[in-house]
Amino acid sequence: MENKEIIGLTTKEIVERIYSEKQNLTKLRMNHAVSPLENPQRLKEVRRVIARLKTELRKRELTEIK
Repeated sequence: MENKEIIGLTTKEIVERIYSEKQNLTKLRMNHAVSPLENPQRLKEVRRVIARLKTELRKRELTEIK
């Protein structure tokens, strides 16, 4: 997910997306613990998507405060 896509989402959609990505990350970690993933870089990608979503959410919160 690119920043352009994230900016186009509503705040509610961002919160929902963060929740779903966190669940996805948990599942990936469990699967990786049991048997190695074909692409372990996927864990890194999901963490970064979560960080991008949280950054945009925080940016919107700070904009509302001003």
